Amino acid sequence: MRYIIIGAGAVGGVLGGRLSEAGHDVVLVARGAQYEALRAGGLRLVTPDGPSTRPIPVIDRPEALELTADDVLVLAVKTQDSTAALDAWSVRPVAGGSTAGERLPLICAQNGVESERLALRRFRRVYGMCVWLPATFVEPGEVLAAGTPLTGVLHLGRYPAGTDETARLIAADLEKSKLLAPVVHDVMRWKYGKLLSNLANAIEAVTGPLTGQDASALLERALAEGRAVLAAAGIDPVSPEDQAAVRAGLRFEPFDGSPRGGSSWQSLSRGTGTIEADYLNGEIVLLGRLHGVPTPVNDVLRRTANTFARERREPGSMPVTELVALVDAAT
Repeated sequence: MRYIIIGAGAVGGVLGGRLSEAGHDVVLVARGAQYEALRAGGLRLVTPDGPSTRPIPVIDRPEALELTADDVLVLAVKTQDSTAALDAWSVRPVAGGSTAGERLPLICAQNGVESERLALRRFRRVYGMCVWLPATFVEPGEVLAAGTPLTGVLHLGRYPAGTDETARLIAADLEKSKLLAPVVHDVMRWKYGKLLSNLANAIEAVTGPLTGQDASALLERALAEGRAVLAAAGIDPVSPEDQAAVRAGLRFEPFDGSPRGGSSWQSLSRGTGTIEADYLNGEIVLLGRLHGVPTPVNDVLRRTANTFARERREPGSMPVTELVALVDAAT
C-alpha cells in the first residue's frame, strides 16, 4: 500500500516519516512554506534516537498525483480544514475506474469526532484513528516526536464501528514503523475518551501549561461538563485508566527541558488564524445543546480560544485568573 498523508504537520509529518523509515511508500501533501521546505530538503524528523532526513515525495494539490487502487488516504489536517480536503480528494479519479470516495480507504488521524461524520458523506470506506502521539511542528520541513521507545499509540477501526482486513494490514505497517496500532471495533469510544482529555487544549493554548491549582480546577470543571454531556448522549468513552494502561510503555522525553505545547498551542504559535476549539470544547457545547445539558465552561473556552486565533494573540498570554473570571461570569 501507498500512504497519502494529507496534512504534513506534526502528526502527519511524524506518521509519514516513520512509515517511510520502515520502507513503506509515502506521499506527503502540504501547502505553502511547508511544501516548499519538504520539496527542497526533505522531511527532518527529530526523535529521542536522533534526527534523520527523509526525501519523501511531496505534492501541494490532489491534481498532482495519480491515485491507484492500492492507495490509503490519511487525513491529518485540523478538523476545521477537513471539509475542503475531503471535497478535493473524494472526487479524484482512481486508476482502473471510479473515484477515491467510492474506492479508497480514508483514515481520520485527527482529534475530535467530527471528521469521521464529514468523511462518511464523501467516502464509502472511513476509518477512525485515535491519535496519541507527542509531536511538534517546529518549523517548515521539521517535526519533533518525543515518544520512546515507541513513537505513539494509534487505535484504528472502521467508522462507525467494526474492523476489517484493511485495518489489520494498515496496523501491521504502522507497527513496523515504531507505532503501536491496536485494531478495535469501537474506535469512537477511544476518540471520545481522547476528546475529554483534549478539553485542556484551549486552557493551555490561552494561559500556558496547566501547572497551577487554578488551571487544574478549571479543567476539572470543563471535564465535569464533558462527562455529563456524554452520559446524556448515551456515549460511553474509554476510561482514563484504560487509556493509561495502553500507553504505559510509551515515555515522553522532551528535547530541551521546556514544556511541549499541544496542538492548539502550536496553532496559535504559528499564527494560523484558526484553531480546533470548535471541534473539541465545541463538540461538548453542541452535544449539550442537543441534550439539554448546560456547558458554560466549555463555551467560554471555545470562544476565548477562537478569539486568540482570530486576533493572532500569543499563546499563553492570558493569566489563568482572567480566564477563570470569564468562566465565572458566564456560570
